Amino acid sequence: MNLATIAWKNVRQRGLASSLTAISVALGVMLMVMVLVIYGILQNTFNQRSINYDLIVGPKGSPLQLVLSTVYHISPPIENLPYRFYEDMKKDPRVTVAIPIAMGDVTDKGNFPIVGTLPEFFKIEYAPKREFRVKGTEFHQPFDAYIGSRVAMENKWDVGTKLKLRHGGAAGDHVHDEEFTVVGLLQATGTPHDKTVYVNLEGFYQIQGHDKPLNEAIKREREFFGEPPLNDDEMAAEIKKIQAKFGAHDHAHGHEGHDHAHHDHQTAPIQKEVTSILLQCKTPIAARLLESELKKGNKAQGVNPILPMQALMTTIVGPIQQMLLVMTAMIVLVSGIGIFVSIYNSMTARRREIAIMRALGAQRSTVFAIILAESIILCIGGGLLGLLLGHGMVFVAAPIVEVQAGVIVNPLAFETAELVLFPVLLLMAVLIGILPGMTAYQTDVAESLSS
Repeated sequence: MNLATIAWKNVRQRGLASSLTAISVALGVMLMVMVLVIYGILQNTFNQRSINYDLIVGPKGSPLQLVLSTVYHISPPIENLPYRFYEDMKKDPRVTVAIPIAMGDVTDKGNFPIVGTLPEFFKIEYAPKREFRVKGTEFHQPFDAYIGSRVAMENKWDVGTKLKLRHGGAAGDHVHDEEFTVVGLLQATGTPHDKTVYVNLEGFYQIQGHDKPLNEAIKREREFFGEPPLNDDEMAAEIKKIQAKFGAHDHAHGHEGHDHAHHDHQTAPIQKEVTSILLQCKTPIAARLLESELKKGNKAQGVNPILPMQALMTTIVGPIQQMLLVMTAMIVLVSGIGIFVSIYNSMTARRREIAIMRALGAQRSTVFAIILAESIILCIGGGLLGLLLGHGMVFVAAPIVEVQAGVIVNPLAFETAELVLFPVLLLMAVLIGILPGMTAYQTDVAESLSS
């Protein structure tokens, strides 16, 4: 019978005490694994370059909120920008690519975020050296839509599916009459694109209520660009001119009586708004100059999408992770002390058993090794159980986190830092086993057998 077998039989003889001490180690390791894995997922999601644009331009406000809403779709948009401002950005000589983004609606089924954009959005790498792969046809008709892999899977949608948009996202909000047709399925990217529905920007503007009432649009644009306001006569003339040119209607009084699926007119540019603008610039210096210029003005802001997320991870998430790791390390340490107490207390009851082993020819070093093996079995066994429980909890929590926070979680994620756990547990087991082992090593055979 080898040492490990003897040690295992000894552990089983103290079944309840052994189980409780091993479970306490398992719980500590489970919490540590969960902290490491979840932090790793957040770091991969937020701290790496997950967007292939130099700047996100949006209304003045929180840079973090702008990035969260535009890139991750987990925060409401700040405000909107006039379409004319997007056109100005597009003409800026420092800009090579300008892609408008319009948000605010969700799918009627599943509450997935709706993003209105241009077909060019899918021809640009969504992250460095990572291209969109699409199953379906070109995204070019006004009421075309592409859906992410998670949307397709959960809603059981495919090419040809008709979908409707719900305004705002609350259950009681208005469902728009207009229908979009799915013409393409985006293959899985492991990013927020997987849980997003993209619709053609032209169709987005043709939805009732998405074109701003003419009088409001004119006031808003003139105020935004610092132009003097119009009096009533000038406003009426301007509205009449726009209606004549674009066939635009003034929806200032709502949309009652609307009983057709699509607009029967072209949306005037002045009635269009964008939530944000994605920019690629000719050089990094050009991007910084443009960002600085926007910062000085009162109209909009330009944000490097990486910086707010790095700040979030450094100032908030990082310290929380460190605190949780310290707490879980303390739990594992307390569990180790419990194992030490359990084994050490058992030594008094086992003195006769050890003496018999010695009398039968077992060497002192063999007895010492058996006690160390018991400590290692409890620590490593508890660690393995904790590893399985930790990843099991992440697997169970993944879909809940995705629904609640909108963050894509890989349920099979593994962090290399987890590999350090078992050498540490082995070292702890050896330290725990030394004193009880020395007690066993020094057992007086004659005294123990005569007592």
